[in-house]
Amino acid sequence: MNRMVLGAFGALLLVAIGVFWWQGRAVESPAAPLPEAEEAGAARPDADAIPAADVGGMQGPALPTAVEMTREQERFFRYDRNRDLEITRNEMLSTRVAAFRKLDKDGNNLLTFEEWAVTTVDRFEKMDADHNQRLTPAEFATSAPKRTARKPASKCSC
Repeated sequence: MNRMVLGAFGALLLVAIGVFWWQGRAVESPAAPLPEAEEAGAARPDADAIPAADVGGMQGPALPTAVEMTREQERFFRYDRNRDLEITRNEMLSTRVAAFRKLDKDGNNLLTFEEWAVTTVDRFEKMDADHNQRLTPAEFATSAPKRTARKPASKCSC
């Protein structure tokens, strides 16, 4: 038994040595060329000097401008994730994934009527403040999505 264990250990050791030897034989690339010797009398630049350039006639790129979008354009671009001006099926469905996962209680990617009904009943009970199994217009209004203030088009405070 001891000989088998020692033999297996020796075989594994030889394999490990072979792997390290094989990986260690990497091809070496030639070294970078040495810098040429400086010519005698050539002016050597001052290492502490700040470089300068004449940019008198040059002009940088134009600054970006903010584009006002209509509500319909904003709604379109909520779905068009890659901004190719086309909405694919996956892009359209991607905004609904979080809502679907909330409804899919058992996480099997199948929405049964029972899962939908439980969520709907829970939502109804949350809205029914007086617990009379009927919703008044005021109670129903509590289920409306919260309106958030629109962000300014530009963050510049110029």
